[in-house]
Amino acid sequence: MPTQMEKVICVTCPKGCTLEVTREAETILKVEKAGCNRGTRYAQQELTDPRRMVATSVRIRGGLHPLLPVHTSAPFPKPRIRELLEALRRVEVQAPVELNQVILPDALGTGIDIRASRSMAPVHSAD
Repeated sequence: MPTQMEKVICVTCPKGCTLEVTREAETILKVEKAGCNRGTRYAQQELTDPRRMVATSVRIRGGLHPLLPVHTSAPFPKPRIRELLEALRRVEVQAPVELNQVILPDALGTGIDIRASRSMAPVHSAD
C-alpha cells in the first residue's frame, strides 16, 4: 500500500491544530504540525482505534422523569457505538438511582461501564 498523507484536527486542547499524518496502511510514520505532545498521541489513537464518549438516556420506572441520562465511563470504540445504543434501548432501570451508579457494567464486553449522569429519586403515587 502506498504512503498517504491525511489531515486530522486535534481536539485534545483549545488550539485545534490541523495535524498532517503520514501513514502506510495502519502504521503511522510521521505526525507533523502538532502544537503539543498530545497531538501526536491523539492522531495515533484516532487513526488506529477511534473512541468517543457517549451520552444518551435509558428508560426508568418510578422516577420523576421517564428517561435517565447516562454516559460511558471511558471513551467507547467508535465503530461499536451504534451497537451500544441498540443495547441501551432495551435497558430499563427502577428508581431510585444515584449519580454515577453503574447502569450497565462492562458494556458489550469492552470493560467500559454505563453510568447514571444524575440521581433520580422515586416518585410516590398518591393513593
